[in-house]
Amino acid sequence: MTTPDQPGGLLSEAQVQARLDGLDGWGPSADGKAIARRFNVKGYARAVELANLAAWLGNQLNHHADIRFGWGYCEVSFTSHDAGGLTERDLDGARRLNRVLAEAGTRDA
Repeated sequence: MTTPDQPGGLLSEAQVQARLDGLDGWGPSADGKAIARRFNVKGYARAVELANLAAWLGNQLNHHADIRFGWGYCEVSFTSHDAGGLTERDLDGARRLNRVLAEAGTRDA
């Protein structure tokens, strides 16, 4: 079992909030055990593309997001199920997804 100061350890609410300040569009879930972002896009195909991109990134990081999508939106959330909450891996996943989307020129509709 890891502790908050070890890699993979749970982050405190204050640690999560401090890191979220630099992550455009991401916020904590109601229970504080996940972070999520809703992307508003034009049409169903763009939502599927974004979901596929998030899935591809999860494979690259070996840390997979939960993804929901439908016409005009894609919701991505990160949590560390094995740790029972948020770890640095979740914030890193969100940070990298933002970066990949920015590099691809993807913006919310």
